[in-house]
Amino acid sequence: MPLVEVAHLVKHFVRDAGLLRKGTRVAAVDDVSFTIDEGETFGLVGESGSGKTTTGRCLLRLIEPSSGEVRFRGENVLGFSPRRMREARRDMQIVFQDPYSSLNPRMRARHIVEEPLVIHKIGDRARRRERVAELFRLVGLNPAHLERYPHQFSGGQRQRIGLARALALNPSFVILDEPVSALDVSVQAQVVNLLMDLQQQLKLTYLFIAHDLRLVEHICTRVAVMYLGKIVEMGPAAALFASPQHPYTKALLSAIPVPDPDAPRQRIMLDPASVNRDAALRQIAAGHWAAI
Repeated sequence: MPLVEVAHLVKHFVRDAGLLRKGTRVAAVDDVSFTIDEGETFGLVGESGSGKTTTGRCLLRLIEPSSGEVRFRGENVLGFSPRRMREARRDMQIVFQDPYSSLNPRMRARHIVEEPLVIHKIGDRARRRERVAELFRLVGLNPAHLERYPHQFSGGQRQRIGLARALALNPSFVILDEPVSALDVSVQAQVVNLLMDLQQQLKLTYLFIAHDLRLVEHICTRVAVMYLGKIVEMGPAAALFASPQHPYTKALLSAIPVPDPDAPRQRIMLDPASVNRDAALRQIAAGHWAAI
């Protein structure tokens, strides 16, 4: 059985509503379904505004979905009471995109990482201090710097603090929302390698949300491509990159930079008219689906 099952997930937002105006409903996530197996890294890709971050946040109910179903180990997360949801958050965590805004600038690193342990009443003060130092070492930071504030760390180090905070409660499922897009290219590889090492070490399952396709190809087992709130193609990473089927996926992959500037490039421009918004996903090959 998959660890995470998402079925017909929908999230509407109301735009331009005013005192006397009803506003228009926009489907940020429009009938999205996928599963994530234990231990895998499932990639969710698409351009800004495609609905991938909203999908990730709906899974953890940081944003309440309009309809649909999210199951974690067979239990319907959307039916949890607030108390049960708080318990479930031990198992399901998120690392946010921006290491600058996701850490409280007024809190020392020690208290940021310790906060989940305090909220969930885990261990006494001495045990918590021990655990925080252990987490710092786990993500490659020096426990001697625990009393520093976020502004005293680099971007890559801040993202490691965010990761230490997410791992404090020993989760089995972690949503990585563009975890390296705000970092320098030189630091990105270090953080990605750390994520992969931790996955092996702690038996983690990842939902990796990104728009950097080279990264996704490198680390994800399966990939789903989102376009205007819908999944338009999904399959094993190798198959999807080798043989894209949907016009949007083809356009997206043609935009990946190549190392050789003199290599022949054929950039494919997407014609929105070529996309059938009502097409259902159908199987193209084993495990490879496309809405064509």
